[in-house]
Amino acid sequence: MRVTQINCQFQYIPHYKPNQLICGQGQTAIVTGWTVRQSVAKHLNLEDYAVIGNLYSPTRGISPLIRNLLANPHVRFLVILQATKEDKNAGGCQCLLDFLRHGVTQGESDTGKKTWVINSEIKGYIDIEISFDTLEKLRQNIQFREGKSIKEAINLIQEFNKNKIEPWGEPLTFPQTEITPTVLPGVRYGHRIEGKTIAQTWVKIIHRIKTTGTIRPTTYGQWQELIDLMAIVTDEPLEFYFPEPNYLPIQRNFIQDYIGQILDDAPQKEGVKYTYGQRLRSWFGRDQIEQLINKLAGDIDSSRAVMSLWDVKDYEDNDSPPCLNHIWVRIVDNELSLTATFRSNDMFSAWPANAMGLKFLQQYIKEKILEKSNYNLTLGPLIIISQSAHIYSDCWEHAQRVIDTEYNKINQQRNFDDPSGSFLISIKDNQIIVEHLTPGSGEVVNCYSGKNARKLYQTIALNCPGLQIEHAMYLGTELQKAELCLVKKSDSYQQDKPLTLSKK
Repeated sequence: MRVTQINCQFQYIPHYKPNQLICGQGQTAIVTGWTVRQSVAKHLNLEDYAVIGNLYSPTRGISPLIRNLLANPHVRFLVILQATKEDKNAGGCQCLLDFLRHGVTQGESDTGKKTWVINSEIKGYIDIEISFDTLEKLRQNIQFREGKSIKEAINLIQEFNKNKIEPWGEPLTFPQTEITPTVLPGVRYGHRIEGKTIAQTWVKIIHRIKTTGTIRPTTYGQWQELIDLMAIVTDEPLEFYFPEPNYLPIQRNFIQDYIGQILDDAPQKEGVKYTYGQRLRSWFGRDQIEQLINKLAGDIDSSRAVMSLWDVKDYEDNDSPPCLNHIWVRIVDNELSLTATFRSNDMFSAWPANAMGLKFLQQYIKEKILEKSNYNLTLGPLIIISQSAHIYSDCWEHAQRVIDTEYNKINQQRNFDDPSGSFLISIKDNQIIVEHLTPGSGEVVNCYSGKNARKLYQTIALNCPGLQIEHAMYLGTELQKAELCLVKKSDSYQQDKPLTLSKK
């Protein structure tokens, strides 16, 4: 390798995700994993580095990183920082190291698309549009080192910066397939989705977003978004349900670490973002979880069991304020529910882990209240309100595959019980009679009569605005059958049975 003293400064020009990078004028690229990139940048001058950026995902993050390096061949050194538990869980930095050491093999992604698969125990992809020879040339011309702390990474950067090396070639860019989803008309604000398990609810969520979500530009690229989405999980098992094969974006072994981030306090550490547990346990000088438990143990009917994670200082000098802002716990008829509010929620990659962590917190609160009281509590639903419920564009293809393979299966397993009750339809004295029954007990709470199906279903809809969509459509069908029997002067109407009209 020919080393020369180059006096000119380089300028890093990112072609992909520029808003997520700190660009400099050196020859060393710094990958900070989950460590806050600004915490590294503040120790350096512009000429010390070419670019500083995070790497969260091996399947979605490595390919744009490689594209940017190919477009900036003056980058000859790479420092990869693995300093957090999140780096170990996500595997992005380790997968990148494996690419530099072992290269790639042609294969297929999870969605069946041809891709370069990184030779690693961790699943990672690089776009097939980049030629194999180009990837090999990049590997041969970049020196790389791994750092386990910010201090170690800074020392490695300084070591690399002792010499400057000529660029290994000309800037290279490659075509990239753009996916534009078809968006159907629908409501933008206010959505309610319910499922028995977190996995089932998640599939319904991504289907709703991918079907009617608005496509918007953001600081991090495009996303598809719904505003104010309320997800209700009713029957998640205590040990969590993972489907087989697992279509969720997380593995079971990740959950224990994530639960710790929500439940446990943690010392503040340079470069490591706050954890939700830190915000709940000590950030405001109070242990909010213990406060909430004591409040409900002393007053089971209290509506003041509130925990806040938003700090007014988050408006100032915080590149990544908490997404989870508010938690409210309520006990009604000895059933403990938990409601969490996210200002911004990555529904494809993050929501399942968010939900499992919150479900564990809900269970923890219930058990601690039982220890401090004589209450006989059961675990109620988990409700998550996502004010900005979105899926990033680099997940659209993966989300669509989950929808294609799982959405219909989940809806075939539906429970058609409606909390609004049921309706018994009959014909009597030349009138359509509709009795509204309570769920379970079957008590008659209202009765409608008339000859016109349309007027009847309009009246019922006004009085029962919470009817499930499919139930309402069924009701309209049955009322139309009953009206047809009246018109034909037939007594053949039977609810839920095929209509048979005698020929006259």
